[in-house]
Parts: sequence; C-alpha cells; structure tokens
Amino acid sequence: MSREETTLRVPFLLDMEYRYAVGQYGRRFFTELRDHARLMGARCPECERVYVPPRPVCGICYRELHEWVEVGPEGTIVGWTVVRLPFIDPMTGEQRPVPYGFAIIRLDGASTSLYHFLDETDERKIRVGQRVRAVFREKREGSLRDILHFRLLEE
Repeated sequence: MSREETTLRVPFLLDMEYRYAVGQYGRRFFTELRDHARLMGARCPECERVYVPPRPVCGICYRELHEWVEVGPEGTIVGWTVVRLPFIDPMTGEQRPVPYGFAIIRLDGASTSLYHFLDETDERKIRVGQRVRAVFREKREGSLRDILHFRLLEE
C-alpha cells in the first residue's frame, strides 16, 4: 500500500481567537496615536537613543526608559520596495491590492526605524533619503493601522 493511500486528509477552517497584551509602553504609544494622531518614543537617559515604538529598556545601555518624546510625523526612507506579489494581509484577512510601496522609515527625532506602507508605487519616484509624512486615518482605533500610509514629500 502506498503512503498516499493511507493518508487521511480533512480540510477545515479553524478560528483561533487570541489577545496580545502590548504592555504599559505599547498602551501609551497606541493611545497617543489613537487619541491625538501623535507618534511617541522613549528616550534613554544614558545614550539618548529614542525608540519607536517605545520599549521599557534601552537595547544598548540596558537602562530603564521613562522619558517620552514626540517624534515625526515626518521622517526619512532608509529602505524600500514595491511589492507586486499578492498575499493575504494578516491584519485584515483580505488580499492586499498590488502593487504597493513599503518602506523602512526613520521618523524625525527617532533613533530606530519602523516599517510601513507608502502611497507611491512608481519606483522612479522613491529613493533612500526621500522625505515622507505620516497620513493618519480620520477614525483611529489604537494600532499601527491608524497610520494609513506615508506620503512622499516634495523636495
């Protein structure tokens, strides 16, 4: 008997609900984003690195971070791509329309970068060093999706 003949396959969908606690720092970050369309970071008292999203301890000095600072909403592209392969967006469960721009962005005042969508897909218009600005949703819910995308700024 072959292996294929003895394998039983039962296709089914399994919904798994779960909750993820973002903690004290994540809660403040997302509350500021939701309530004030403001991006916040945490500054290290030793090396002065500003982490966005914020974290409770500096990854370099291992000091606790208690100082909150506003960053952005403008920043600089430090890496980018135009995605052309369709996939299911894990945040929505829907297929994301392609193509779309995606970038690593260093917000003004931040030492770290975050990944987010761009409003541009023309590869001739996007470059490392390009200035961008966050475009916030009108109705925000307290997640990174409250930033609709980053818009390229004219130079």
